[in-house]
Amino acid sequence: MTDLATVHGIRLVSDLAAGLDAAAPRGRDVFTIRDLTKEFGVSARTLRFYEEKGLLDPTRRGEQRLYSRRDRARLAYVIAGKAVGFSLEEVREMLDLYDLGDGQVTQLKVALGKFAERIAWLERQKAEINSVIAELTRASDGMKEKLAARGLVLE
Repeated sequence: MTDLATVHGIRLVSDLAAGLDAAAPRGRDVFTIRDLTKEFGVSARTLRFYEEKGLLDPTRRGEQRLYSRRDRARLAYVIAGKAVGFSLEEVREMLDLYDLGDGQVTQLKVALGKFAERIAWLERQKAEINSVIAELTRASDGMKEKLAARGLVLE
């Protein structure tokens, strides 16, 4: 099972809360596909897909893609958002609000609302799962009792 605190070294909650302020390695302003695939544990194909979807916008030097600190931060946000269940469209909506020039106030408010929706959805899902587990446990106990009544003991 994946530790939800970190996935591929991404601190999920703090990276989502930090938005695009996620720290890049000191002294680095430009990253290659190889740098980002290694750091984030994603494929080059994934990076190109995110570029096609408008989530990343690397510059080009011939055939080489060069990613900025901003692209790196956006990638961290995308990965963190996907890991906690947001769709790419939901992540894009939150990312696109970064450039409004209001000091991220709108972005933070929208993200907070989406987080609350996600939490409520997960709580409902958790309640449904707990209900199913309880029902299966009751049914299993009943079956064990019937087998025990027939002199069969299960380990």
